[in-house]
Amino acid sequence: MTTNSSLKQQSNSLKQSPSICIFRLSAIGDATHVVPVVKTIQNKFPNAKITWIIGQLESRLLKGLHGVEFIEFNKSSGWQGVRALRRKVNGREFDVLLQMQLSLRANLVSRFISAKRRIGYDKHRSKELHGLAVNERIPYLHNCHVLDGFMQFAEYLGCEEKIMDWQIPVSQDDERFAAKYINGSRKTILISPCSSHDLRNWSVDRYAQLIDTVIKILKVQVVITGSPSEKEKSFVAAIVNKAKYPVVNLAGQDTLKQLLCLVRQADLVISPDSGPLHMAGSVGTPVIGLLAASNYKRSGSYQYTELTVDKYEEACQKFLNKQVNGVKWGTKTEFAGAMDLITVEDVMQKVKEVFI
Repeated sequence: MTTNSSLKQQSNSLKQSPSICIFRLSAIGDATHVVPVVKTIQNKFPNAKITWIIGQLESRLLKGLHGVEFIEFNKSSGWQGVRALRRKVNGREFDVLLQMQLSLRANLVSRFISAKRRIGYDKHRSKELHGLAVNERIPYLHNCHVLDGFMQFAEYLGCEEKIMDWQIPVSQDDERFAAKYINGSRKTILISPCSSHDLRNWSVDRYAQLIDTVIKILKVQVVITGSPSEKEKSFVAAIVNKAKYPVVNLAGQDTLKQLLCLVRQADLVISPDSGPLHMAGSVGTPVIGLLAASNYKRSGSYQYTELTVDKYEEACQKFLNKQVNGVKWGTKTEFAGAMDLITVEDVMQKVKEVFI
């Protein structure tokens, strides 16, 4: 069995131009967290050949990232997608595979990727047959943020200096799109109300109340965004119709890179646990995270923890009948009514911290 000292020696003995495959399919927020990991690896190994196996949606955001080859994997295409991925990696052997996803599908699919070293999570975090996909493991890190867990992979490769750079390439057309709606003549709050899980979403009524309150008191412009899915467009439309003051509704009208530019040009972003929450932090825009269904210390904003409206502890007590330190790290409190623990007054207090 390989000892810890020999693993460390291996980690520090990579050649100067290693071929490294990152396996991380989703989601948007997690993809932004991996960007500084890539930059950190490139700083240590400037000639590294990095290939990232990534979801189709996430690839649209990160396209053009310097020094990275993206191979898209269509998660919804079943065995057809698996066969397509296998064809793309057939005949290639990487020096290192960073198995950064724990799902059963990811663990099984990654077996088609040939690599000399297959690095995954410690046994404490391991699940879904993860051990069958890896032959080395990063050390256990107690109760860490998702980004810190990802960064461990770079540290394991001997990267001592962390490069906390989230810069994602966008075009001038993307910037001009955003500038059409955010012109700088007054402060702009961007609200991205939808997460990938309905039980992480705040209610239509409270979003509408918040919009009316910020416009009335602060005279700001409100831009509201959402994906092209009918569910998200309907949710946003319900908020817009409920609000008394007019807002700019861009749901379904922007690409992910255009959204990144909108987020960058806004003065404040408000979002539940979702991709735009992390996109905002990555470009240095203050973001108020609305978190009750998950622990902000694990999956909230990495850059703006102090602006989080955190009701996770209350949710643990109400729905699990446990103190927050008595639940397993990463436990979700995705119950009907959990997000109702967040009041408009809670959010307004954070808004005032930013603007007043």
